[in-house]
Amino acid sequence: MAAELALGRHGRLVAELAALVGRHPVNERLRGQYMTALYRLGRQSDALASFRDGRRVLVEELGVDPGPELAALYHAILRGDPGLLAPPSGQETRVAVPAQLPLAPADFTGRVLQTSELVAALTAEPGIQVIAGRGGSGKSALAAQVAHLVAAEFPDGQLYAELRGLSETPAEAGEVLGRFLTALGVAPAAVPAGIEERAELYRGLLAGRRVLVLLDDAAGERQVRPLLVGGSGCAVLITSRNRLGGLAGVSRTDLDVLDPAEAVDLLVRIVGADRVSAEEPVAREIAELCGRLPLAIRIAGARLATRRRWPLRLLADRLTDERRRLDELSIADLEVRAGFELSYRGLDAGARLALRRLGHLGVPEFAPWIVAWLTGAPEAEAEDTVERLVDAQVVDFSRVDDLGTPRYRVHDLVRIYGRERAEAEEPAEELAAAVGRVLGGWLTLADQVAADAPSDEIGWPRPAMPPSAVPPELVARVLAAPHDWFEVERPALVAGLERAAALGLHELVCQFASARLGPSFLGVNRFESRERINRAALAAARHAGDRHGAATMLAELGLLRYDQDRFPEAHRVLDEALGAFRELGDARGQAVALSGLGVICREAGRLVEALHFLDEAARLNELGGDAGTAYPRRLAASVRLERGDFPAAWSGLEESLAAYRRAGSRRGEGVTLRTMSLWHRATGQYGPAIETAEAARVIFGRLGDKLMEAYSVRAWAKAQLRQGNTEQALAPLEGVLSVCQAMGDRWGLGVTLRTLGELHLAGGQLRDAAACLTAAMEVWEGMDAPLWRARTERDLALLHEARGEADIAAALRERATKVFHDHGAREYGELTR
Repeated sequence: MAAELALGRHGRLVAELAALVGRHPVNERLRGQYMTALYRLGRQSDALASFRDGRRVLVEELGVDPGPELAALYHAILRGDPGLLAPPSGQETRVAVPAQLPLAPADFTGRVLQTSELVAALTAEPGIQVIAGRGGSGKSALAAQVAHLVAAEFPDGQLYAELRGLSETPAEAGEVLGRFLTALGVAPAAVPAGIEERAELYRGLLAGRRVLVLLDDAAGERQVRPLLVGGSGCAVLITSRNRLGGLAGVSRTDLDVLDPAEAVDLLVRIVGADRVSAEEPVAREIAELCGRLPLAIRIAGARLATRRRWPLRLLADRLTDERRRLDELSIADLEVRAGFELSYRGLDAGARLALRRLGHLGVPEFAPWIVAWLTGAPEAEAEDTVERLVDAQVVDFSRVDDLGTPRYRVHDLVRIYGRERAEAEEPAEELAAAVGRVLGGWLTLADQVAADAPSDEIGWPRPAMPPSAVPPELVARVLAAPHDWFEVERPALVAGLERAAALGLHELVCQFASARLGPSFLGVNRFESRERINRAALAAARHAGDRHGAATMLAELGLLRYDQDRFPEAHRVLDEALGAFRELGDARGQAVALSGLGVICREAGRLVEALHFLDEAARLNELGGDAGTAYPRRLAASVRLERGDFPAAWSGLEESLAAYRRAGSRRGEGVTLRTMSLWHRATGQYGPAIETAEAARVIFGRLGDKLMEAYSVRAWAKAQLRQGNTEQALAPLEGVLSVCQAMGDRWGLGVTLRTLGELHLAGGQLRDAAACLTAAMEVWEGMDAPLWRARTERDLALLHEARGEADIAAALRERATKVFHDHGAREYGELTR
């Protein structure tokens, strides 16, 4: 060492001396040589810091101060003694300053927030920064961009290594250290053989310097730990598909997909502004089909850029087919599928199984119990598996839902890849069985809900099936808030049922689609959900040749059309279902179809026809249990109320209420009490009308049925209005209006608008009354609801009278009276809805 220093080779010597001092901290001669080498390199402060470290170690370990030689050297460095400088030499005297950063992408787009945060962090206080994200999310591009932006802050150099993370030949830490040491000026012959010695020399060489180290595509903590450097001067920027949770004291940036504007902007940078602006909606579609994943967009853009005659629509159409999408997202050496393959190979067997089956099921969002059902594992084990998928950036944490359950999602392109692997690696019957377990779990929960709160409608008989393994804790969670749970689960449930139908599991799909959970059970936007479920189930039943299943789904479709206020179509579909059930000799099915036809005729004002259907349904369903009989009898009582047959209507309502209570159907009790409130109001008994409407409201509130709760509030408010309590009724009615609007209930919207019009009319607020009544008439237009249209016209007649427009009022009243007479209805009757 002394000879090397005498020859002026301190630039090549400092790294080795740093390592030796680290292994022999109390060796004063080595420390003196190290201090001399540092001083000759112009690193006076580092040389003085090394003396202070040596003095501390000597005192702590040996209880002595530094010897006179080391102390004299320390004072000479303090004075800047020129005698310490090396004699002239042809050998290198400066440590190399590496500049190894890869090129930053010329078309780098977006990530403005992440870029600014990383630049600020690396500039203010260098440390270890991890950029984590799934394959293709643009981690490397962001890291290169940030590294170039902060390079000037690290004048002693920038080191770079491609670690080849999850590839078949990942970079070894020792190999990387060897290249780093050589880049820092260590002669190849002087590079230690062992990884520990290389790491010591590496850290010693960087001590006190400002160097940026960029480690791209790290596999895990073990690979990067030897490459990390401490101290306040150096910074390490790591990219990985893994979040590297085992590294302490690091800051993490998680990359998701680009936002919509950034995704299109990246396409513009690659394809050109003119082509994108000419087909801007298609460009947005391409970005979404690429899942806004930067790599996928780059590939799509490159394909368009190399095919100048292609319209964007051509590529969008090719990407629409999920079976071909990953094939289309490939050009030259860029391939989305290859990136996913690396992540997939890095998973353990249990995580790979879960990813395959999640991709095969195809739900947009899921809770851990779905993974438990798919894999047959206990829920706790499934939760661990999901978290491993999250750590590997294959699955994303989505949110904690309103019931406190963590929910996750799979990126569309990852889902497609998972489905590919499932179909390639697993037998079709095992995949179908896994999907069947998910449906069985949902159906078990639906049965628990129905048993806990029986429906008011006629139930469908179905074959007994063994219940799925649903943890008691999950059952309790669902029963505590069934409407909320199914609203949260609805997107996954609908997609899962559609997938099961496509796989031929039509019996399970039909059983769920016909489960008696109440028409408003699927919550907001329930019509779209029920439509998709019914369409899938009906097609699957017909494809399988299941006549009874198809007839059941036709009946359910007719009831859906009724709830959508599409009465003519509902009548046609239910009539078709009735014919099918008659051919099958199914009395229960006929009763369901007849009840639906009866209630449709009631709304259309065909009251005699409605009674015919409903009385026949009650007769056919006499053996269907209390709830099955109570349903058509309650509807028939509401029709008799419309006709003014008060004694028969009350008798039917009492029978229905008793039957529902015997069956334990709280919902049936609620709807009957609400109809009783209408009866009391029609007979002028406003006190009992208010009491029974409130009792119904309490029941629906406890059941979580927001729509029927709103209907009960409207009945309560209407009775208050009859007593002249307009101020008391206004706010509740406005709340009912909001519920009907949110749930897409046109009929409820029309009835509530009409009631608000009556309220404003009673208060003399003619402008507000006109607005509400006119809006109600717009709802009735195009709807087969002559009695409600006539009632609203009668209210408009009162409005015109108040304005002094007697002729208009007389014409409206005459037209309304004729409608009531032609339909055999009481002029001042109220329908039960």
